[in-house]
Amino acid sequence: MSETRIERDSLGEVEVPASAYYGAQTERARRNFPVSGLTFPRRFIAALGMIKSEAAKINAERGIVAPELAEAIRQAADEVVAGGLDAHFPLDVFQTGSGTSTNMNANEVISNRAIEILGGEMGSKKPVHPNDHVNAGQSSNDAIPTAIHIAAYSALAEDLEPALEVLATSLEAKAAEFDDVVKIGRTHLQDAVPVRLGQEFSGYAQQIRNGQARVAAVKPRLAELALGGTAVGTGLNAPPGFAERVIAGVAARTGHPFVSAPNKFEALAAKDAAVETSGAVRTLAVSLTKIANDIRWIGSGPRCGIGEMTLPSLQPGSSIMPGKVNPVIPESVLMVAAQVIGNDATVAWGGAAGNFELNVMMPVIVYNLLQSIEITAAACELLAKRCVDGLVANEERCRAMIEKSLAMVTSLAPKIGYDKAAEIAKESVKTGRTVRELAAEKGVLPPAELERALDPRSQTEGGIQD
Repeated sequence: MSETRIERDSLGEVEVPASAYYGAQTERARRNFPVSGLTFPRRFIAALGMIKSEAAKINAERGIVAPELAEAIRQAADEVVAGGLDAHFPLDVFQTGSGTSTNMNANEVISNRAIEILGGEMGSKKPVHPNDHVNAGQSSNDAIPTAIHIAAYSALAEDLEPALEVLATSLEAKAAEFDDVVKIGRTHLQDAVPVRLGQEFSGYAQQIRNGQARVAAVKPRLAELALGGTAVGTGLNAPPGFAERVIAGVAARTGHPFVSAPNKFEALAAKDAAVETSGAVRTLAVSLTKIANDIRWIGSGPRCGIGEMTLPSLQPGSSIMPGKVNPVIPESVLMVAAQVIGNDATVAWGGAAGNFELNVMMPVIVYNLLQSIEITAAACELLAKRCVDGLVANEERCRAMIEKSLAMVTSLAPKIGYDKAAEIAKESVKTGRTVRELAAEKGVLPPAELERALDPRSQTEGGIQD
């Protein structure tokens, strides 16, 4: 049995692996773009398959594709959706900027698989043609941006939003658990007035809740699909109503509220919704950086650092230092955040690089956007389940740090004046004695009033203490 077969396209004959479902155009692209080894994400390939499946259904109903051919196309396309044909999507992300190579990869795979289902000869384009039947009513220029939006919206709704809810809930639970733990606050990396550990965690939880709102805000634009614009936005060769019916099928199939984009020229020429989505995920990466960094610093030590909190021990931290345990989950989250911020720069530049009627950076946009969404979702779940849920406050250490802090003098300033309070702070630095000891010795306030003024918990509740 031959290991290759001959397929043909408009440029002539091409040898294709005999077992491959893809055809001549895919093989040319495979040879033309041996750049990175990076291929399109599973979710994007599934979205392409879904478009082809729903298009075949509508094309059959309109009499454009014979029912028996459409049924075979749908079966093959649904196999693409399910991942059964992933091995036949070999193309590098760094290819033609419209993604035409990958659209034709899908068309060829579905065509050849449909031919096989119908008992024909793979590579013959009979009875199912990749362009005339599988791609009917479509262009790469509208199918690829449509797949980008379907994949990204699905990733937000099915991966990122549930993960954000897990993390926000976890942080809120710790905020409640740590509400009675009073610790020293820090600004400019210097001691500040007391704060409750629970208050700090409430801030982290709010960051994630705000991130949820940002993600939700981009979804209406991401739900607008370019299908029906065909080559330049005019809809040439797409029958009236075709795109709306295909999109309705995709919406029903996914459970997501996809609609036809109100302006197909914008949908093809610009990638602003993808850029906006990437920006929302980038903001989450910044939030996660703040949260992960604070957690690892608060838990640093355990004896010679801040040590106000203990992180879960997950694995040995050193090949040379026995007993050392590192904050591995926060470090992993920080690296995810760095990757997402870099990806966002790529997506933004890709969005800016459109010319006239088409953006020609779509493959790299979808690769980076989907990676950002997916790794951010994974990082949120890891941070919640493998770190935040297992955090333990070191209350004794927190109390000791407060007593040593010069910032305790702040609550005395409204009662004894800023200058006198500053003198106590300076003497505390010079002698190593606490603010409480010096204030009591000097008799700046009656003992009971001094005790109330220097109560750490009351200082976390705002106002001037009586």
